Amino acid sequence: MAASLQLNCKPFAPLLLHSKPASKRVPRFSTVRCCAAAPSKSYNITLLSGDGIGPEVISVAKSALQLVASLEGIEFKFREVPVGGAALDLTGVPLPEETLSTAKDSDAVLLGAIGGYKWDNNEKHLKPETGLLQLRAGLKVFANLRPATVLPQLVDASTLKKDVAEGVDLMVVRELTGGIYFGKPRGFSTNENGEEIGFNTEVYSSHEIDRIARVAFETARKRSGKLCSVDKANVLEASMLWRKRVTALSSEYPDVELSHMYVDNAAMQLVRNPKQFDTIVTNNIFGDILSDEASMITGSIGMLPSASIGESGPGLFEPIHGSAPDIAGQDKANPLATVLSAAMLLRYGLGEEKAARRIEAAVLDTLDRGYRTGDIYSAGQKLVGCKEMGEQVMKSIDSKVATPV
Repeated sequence: MAASLQLNCKPFAPLLLHSKPASKRVPRFSTVRCCAAAPSKSYNITLLSGDGIGPEVISVAKSALQLVASLEGIEFKFREVPVGGAALDLTGVPLPEETLSTAKDSDAVLLGAIGGYKWDNNEKHLKPETGLLQLRAGLKVFANLRPATVLPQLVDASTLKKDVAEGVDLMVVRELTGGIYFGKPRGFSTNENGEEIGFNTEVYSSHEIDRIARVAFETARKRSGKLCSVDKANVLEASMLWRKRVTALSSEYPDVELSHMYVDNAAMQLVRNPKQFDTIVTNNIFGDILSDEASMITGSIGMLPSASIGESGPGLFEPIHGSAPDIAGQDKANPLATVLSAAMLLRYGLGEEKAARRIEAAVLDTLDRGYRTGDIYSAGQKLVGCKEMGEQVMKSIDSKVATPV
């Protein structure tokens, strides 16, 4: 089963956390059977631990998937392969052919984190982040869904005033494979004055804009029916076309209220009055920045998952935090964003809604019981490390915490 965007038959269900409704032979996947009875469904999952805290948080998410599988009659076949800095150290490239082939052959891909100081001075084609861009392009995932929800249990962790942060529940739909990160021409040259210059190209085709806009309209339709398209149409021609195409498509979605906002204003409004937003759609670079800004409204980047999906093939699911090399291997990482990414994998990648809700309910139950990693800790709570937080999530899953229908 692929994480395809079958917009007319596979709805974009909101997260439970929301209040609103190669030619080289690839080794076989290792099988994990979690059920006493024979499982009714089987899926191949590629695990990309990556760098820094990646292996720690992926370990917790894998355990969550294994346990929920035992309760839902599912069989997972896991295959772990290197990417990013780990792949550079092993193979000399950030995305080995075997890794991409394995990912393509799977039903879904779960990624930990990529990057670290060790590789900061590498040439661009040998940077870990280049492997991530190549992976997204290889999987042809063009739509990145990033929810930002302020949970009642964590409203005090937000840097915004409580009355501003409380109740925030938004989704950023980011175009992922076009724009200035991929546009050509790009590179280095010398200008007429003999000075070295660097240049990039922001370019979008009508097709690229239309397909991400449809994902955004469908997502907004399943939420509160409000969509804000963010651009810079007062300056950039690419944004002028963006606004033109999104506006034209809006006639196909009369039940969705469309608005437009310049990116500089959107950045300001996200911290001034974030509750005005429900679903935001924007291009690659604006989405990269705004989704990180939105994440901090929630109190910690360590709480937020993401899903990257395409028209066909497996989706890529990952926490939005980085590799955090400063705390890697110290049992300090917050694994909940990766666990919630596993829930998004179940929902958007495999269509396993009940299993996804079970994991999300377990995360909420763990927070209700007062467990916190350092990034979301406040006085009176129980400070735990990555492993203990994972163990508590497992307890909540195993206790079969009630999941809303």
